[in-house]
Amino acid sequence: MAGQPLAEVFGFPVDDFSSEAEGHRQGRLCPFHNTVPACTKDKVENPLGVCSIFSGAEVVITCPIRFRQDWKITQDAAAFFFPEGTTWVALPEARLADKTGQSAGNIDVALVAHNGSGRITDFGVLEVQAVYISGNVRQPFEYYMQDPQNRTAMAWSGTIRPDFLSSSRKRLAPQLLYKGGIINAWKKKLAIAVDYSFFSSLPTLPEVAQSEADMAIFVYELLRGAPQGQYQLTLRRTVYTMFQSALTTITQAEAGQMEEFTGRLQARLTERLNRSV
Repeated sequence: MAGQPLAEVFGFPVDDFSSEAEGHRQGRLCPFHNTVPACTKDKVENPLGVCSIFSGAEVVITCPIRFRQDWKITQDAAAFFFPEGTTWVALPEARLADKTGQSAGNIDVALVAHNGSGRITDFGVLEVQAVYISGNVRQPFEYYMQDPQNRTAMAWSGTIRPDFLSSSRKRLAPQLLYKGGIINAWKKKLAIAVDYSFFSSLPTLPEVAQSEADMAIFVYELLRGAPQGQYQLTLRRTVYTMFQSALTTITQAEAGQMEEFTGRLQARLTERLNRSV
């Protein structure tokens, strides 16, 4: 039997039974600046309120809205984008289009610098990368929600784990290729907020000095102080890099041994030829 897979539900640890935590569970509320007060993950009427899961002893962020705690990510990104003292505003979900006018998706957060007259003087783009989950996490979530007090330490038999590979190949890489490519062509800075465990699964990125970088990866983890306290989004490290070199590193798979591949082809060829005899 595996242990409790859920770390946070509707913004609070599963063993937090404070009035605030209970209120968020009952109201299915999101404390992390969702577009509406309620959680809307997966389904509006029956949201999947899982913010993070356990992976061994580590807590892995699985909902992009979870990164919005206290809007720390925008403060960190602004320090990379703009000189100290710049007046700026964060504008979530900004539509981005390519040269033909076709949608390239929505920017998670556009940080816009402006002057005293309210005119834009500069901007930078912040993208958020949560981690996909392998396994049906709704099942343990609904089981827990039926009786949170008695199911905090439940032992769950199903396999629920972070899917780092899909998170990079199906989400991060396309974001860099399409949205990141446009931002880089405009010669604007790009910031990406990621979970520490997910970042650890990526290939080593080439680093440069902050003053030379056009891209920064902000690596966060969830740390819990008091036993009954809320997890706090904490900046673990910042990686300053160049967009083109980072894109190549993330999207280009390392080649394995060609002999292994040709060996598998040889086995299949031999099997096919033997069947035709």
